[in-house]
Amino acid sequence: MSDPNTNGNQSLQKSLPSSYYRSEEIFDHEKERIFFREWFCAGREEQLPNPGDYLVLDIVGESILVVRTKDGSLKAHYNVCRHRGAGLCVSDAEQLASDDVQLKGGVLGTTGIRCPYHQWTYGLDGKLLHAPHFVEGLGFSKSDFSLYPVGLESWGGFFFLNLSSGEPLETYRTLEQQLGEITYRVRRYPLSDLRTVKTITYDVQANWKAIVENYNECYHCGGLHPELCEIVPAFRQQGGAQLDWERGIPHREGASTFTFSGTTTRAPFPGLDEDEKKRHKGELIYPNFMLSLAADHVAAFLLWPKSAQETRITCHFLFHPDEINKPGFAPEDAVEFWDLVNRQDWAICKRVQQGMNSRVHMFGYYAPMEDLSADIRRYVLERLGPEK
Repeated sequence: MSDPNTNGNQSLQKSLPSSYYRSEEIFDHEKERIFFREWFCAGREEQLPNPGDYLVLDIVGESILVVRTKDGSLKAHYNVCRHRGAGLCVSDAEQLASDDVQLKGGVLGTTGIRCPYHQWTYGLDGKLLHAPHFVEGLGFSKSDFSLYPVGLESWGGFFFLNLSSGEPLETYRTLEQQLGEITYRVRRYPLSDLRTVKTITYDVQANWKAIVENYNECYHCGGLHPELCEIVPAFRQQGGAQLDWERGIPHREGASTFTFSGTTTRAPFPGLDEDEKKRHKGELIYPNFMLSLAADHVAAFLLWPKSAQETRITCHFLFHPDEINKPGFAPEDAVEFWDLVNRQDWAICKRVQQGMNSRVHMFGYYAPMEDLSADIRRYVLERLGPEK
């Protein structure tokens, strides 16, 4: 049989219709059927080190409160008071953007969570503790008014949220089911032990699916990423076809990591096999998590869809504590390299979005070497239904 990526079958497959990348109506369907039902990677556990620490996160328009409880576990709730619906807390960004009025309430250390409106107070676990002027047992039970729960599970030091956790279990998958074989493929990387040294946030004027598709193929690498291809020549060979991501992608001779030189003084993570010390791995965890693994550092991308045509991306750069604690530790060689590659990707994704907004663009095409990118069609259509 001839190789479909050489002189054999050169047929092109249609992408999703362009409306899937620009329609707010379809984005609303994605909210309900993807982002509110799948496990959504929302951060690192290390962001909340102490009891009483909290984050207010915007998950495609829903405000979610994540807290570290007294017993050290993480809990997540809709950021909505059960009484009149007031927001319990604001994020740091919202506080900076607000007027001079300071409302009393929010997370009160390890004491609880107080609504600024009528002072209803909840435990960090979400249970209602106190409602002023209400008497337990006279037609009122505090147990009926716990905060609306959000599912939270962790893997590899990352925490994931599921906004459908109040529904019957059969309506959504467990995190273990969603991760599937990925946990096995990266089992030797000490993800839970790593620590975030740098986080860069990017606002990209492109649909989240365009960004995921770009991550999932390397047909574009030869033309868009010359610096990257100097380190990994396989990215430019055959349009990036036939890359063995499960084993990992080989660096050029003498290179072992993603830096401008391809080298580093940092030791490989403990426990890696010989391939993993010399090759680069990448994993896409639908719907919003992209994980790139070198032998000495990890770049973790969290996508935060804002609209049909805008996505915020937070990129966490993770290193091993043994290296961080060494005198002279400097992560810039990896961070600056990734930042360049990232900005190249985000710029082309913006250009793709601009083109898809044209009245003449009904759909795109997948070339044979973009077979992994075609996965987005199956993933989306299984959840949204037939093409619109």
